[in-house]
Amino acid sequence: MDRIKELVKLLNEHNYRYYTLDNPSISDKEYDRLYDELKELESSTGIILADSPTNRIGGEVLDKFEKHEHIRQLYSMDKAQSIEQLVSWHERNFRTAQLLGFELDYVVELKFDGLTINLTYKDGNLFTASTRGNGSVGEKILEQIKTIYSIPLTIDFKGIMEVQGEGLMPLHELERYNKTHEEKLKNARNAAAGALRNLDPKVTAQRNLTANFYNIGYIEGKDFESDLDMKEFLRENRFKVDSHYYHCKKIDEVIEIINKISEIRSTLDILIDGVTVKVNNFKLRNELGYTNKFPRWAIAYKFEAEEVVTKLLDVIWNVGRTAKVTPSAVLEPVDIGGVTIQRATLNNYDDILRKNVEIGGNVIIRRSNDVIPEILGSVPTDEPTKKIEKPVNCPYCGSELYQDGVHIFCPNTMSCVPQLVSRLTHFASRDAMNIEGLSEKTIMQLLSELNIREIPDLYRLKKEDLLELRGFKDKKVNNLLQAIELSKHVNLNNFIYALGIRNVGIKSATDLAKNYKSFENFRTAKYDELVQMEDVGPITAKDIVEFLNDDKISNSIDELLELGVEPIYEEIVQEDSKFTDKKVVITGKLSMPRKDLESILESKGAKIVSAVSKNTDYVIAGEDAGSKYQKAIDLNIKVIDEQELNEMLGGSYES
Repeated sequence: MDRIKELVKLLNEHNYRYYTLDNPSISDKEYDRLYDELKELESSTGIILADSPTNRIGGEVLDKFEKHEHIRQLYSMDKAQSIEQLVSWHERNFRTAQLLGFELDYVVELKFDGLTINLTYKDGNLFTASTRGNGSVGEKILEQIKTIYSIPLTIDFKGIMEVQGEGLMPLHELERYNKTHEEKLKNARNAAAGALRNLDPKVTAQRNLTANFYNIGYIEGKDFESDLDMKEFLRENRFKVDSHYYHCKKIDEVIEIINKISEIRSTLDILIDGVTVKVNNFKLRNELGYTNKFPRWAIAYKFEAEEVVTKLLDVIWNVGRTAKVTPSAVLEPVDIGGVTIQRATLNNYDDILRKNVEIGGNVIIRRSNDVIPEILGSVPTDEPTKKIEKPVNCPYCGSELYQDGVHIFCPNTMSCVPQLVSRLTHFASRDAMNIEGLSEKTIMQLLSELNIREIPDLYRLKKEDLLELRGFKDKKVNNLLQAIELSKHVNLNNFIYALGIRNVGIKSATDLAKNYKSFENFRTAKYDELVQMEDVGPITAKDIVEFLNDDKISNSIDELLELGVEPIYEEIVQEDSKFTDKKVVITGKLSMPRKDLESILESKGAKIVSAVSKNTDYVIAGEDAGSKYQKAIDLNIKVIDEQELNEMLGGSYES
């Protein structure tokens, strides 16, 4: 046991120096000798320690990815496409910082182009790992993560902690992989994402990924004063923190660093698509807060899109779930930033005419980071070209197409296969009905072999029918049927989104659910009341009303409800209390997470506001309350500490 412990410690130290510090301390031959000795001892004794490097070689192939709910929401960042937008964002921060008495400084770092990962540590051990997913729920990828040698399996910190980073494939590893494998990887971003989402960890291990870390989303019993302090803590616990991060005290310095990173971008061994700029001071971050989607204290500056010229070989017309028929350009393969581009977007036939593109002609392609490449226009060529004809019939079902505005549509919503596949895939997706196991591939099989033709048909599937399909055994069939059954009890907002109403995303669906509170109410929505809602414009309101009043759609929805689908709306019941209709500001360090306290207060009828003014009723102040506390005193506003808060809440606040 002593020798096993000694070998594990030695090998982990060598791995840390090699993979994290890029400073090898031992030859490959000597490392292999120690590793083989450890494997032999583990084999003979049956003892394998949690942090043994032999745990990294790749476990058994998984049946599927399990869901993982993050402790804290993983927000995406708002984007600045220009220096002007960046400066405007800074000026808002500056005004708030001045008002609250803070010095404003920033940390600028690389914006990695890989796959976001979220690791959870408990009692000093890597407990679980997941993808970002939708920010609240991701997929567990612990076995895949263990194959990355730069990720520590154990750390010194013993509390619960969630740390975020980016899984990446170094460019030299991509080049080496492609030299030794028949099936080539096209780019490092997709190679990393594909490896981490491969059910076989041994495939992940072959890619020799790395991971850089930049944030701690949740940590138990510890606070940081700044982003720089947090990064130092990550380093102390042996996480790989990229050295290209910069402390800036003025926006001019931020812009200078952005230009510097842009210049060195092509020399880096990893893909980046911009930089991130974050407020350094954590107390100021708390004051700035969040929008529904983004932290106000951080922004991503995206580099200028790259443009190249290539030949347009053909145009393919595709049909989507909304029946829209859109053109897709087939290109002579061209490299943009290490990515081979063969397809590009053309929005509609008017777009083709406006940009004067023809088959056989040269076109200008722009690719902005991971966005689908777009054709900007054409350039002269001496070679013969051919005009692109506007389609008359659907390329899939042959139905005569019709035009509405600039867009072309296929009227055959009942049996046009691409429409059905897209509509059913959307219906089953995570933010919709969340029917696990109902992938696009499975849906295509159901269409071709079981003649599924409408969404309600999913709820009529029988076990004996599914067992006749290729690749369907008892376990797979039972899992799918169980997932379909579970989906019947669905939140109202998810159900509205699942219906696939044009221009209604998950946020709009959530707003509609809150407004109408039941599907029966929503079904009778009128145009005039819809346009009164925030973020629902005339076009979306028209789309909703037309969708709900379509006889075929209405009959299909009736079938779903008859088959047991039950949209549920759970409203937060507000209780009368001392906080009813009171404007409340929360400041300082509290025993309870701020989001949890906000939920409690809102259920008691309070309105949470971010700034103290003469209209504020209460300020709840924890430790280090700062300027908001002082302003409340100056304005003679009632300040509540945690003990008084608990009394006012009738003991429901556990401080």
